[in-house]
Amino acid sequence: MARWKVTVMFTFVAATLFLGAFLMAVGTIAWMFLLYHDKMIAALQFEPIPHTPVYHVRIRRRRAADADRVSAVRVPNGVFAA
Repeated sequence: MARWKVTVMFTFVAATLFLGAFLMAVGTIAWMFLLYHDKMIAALQFEPIPHTPVYHVRIRRRRAADADRVSAVRVPNGVFAA
């Protein structure tokens, strides 16, 4: 008989704690929804301002070598042929 009472009492305590935690979570969700309702609606209706993209393209080329200057040693074509 005593074991049954302990089990029932434990069940009531566990159910009370679970119900209290559940109600606290529901209350927190409802409170935050009421607090931030306007911001959520504004975020859902927000349309960003379209803008034309700006591209910055920079092309760099090496300058051509002067015709008077020799930039490399000229090697005859047949030197490296085996």
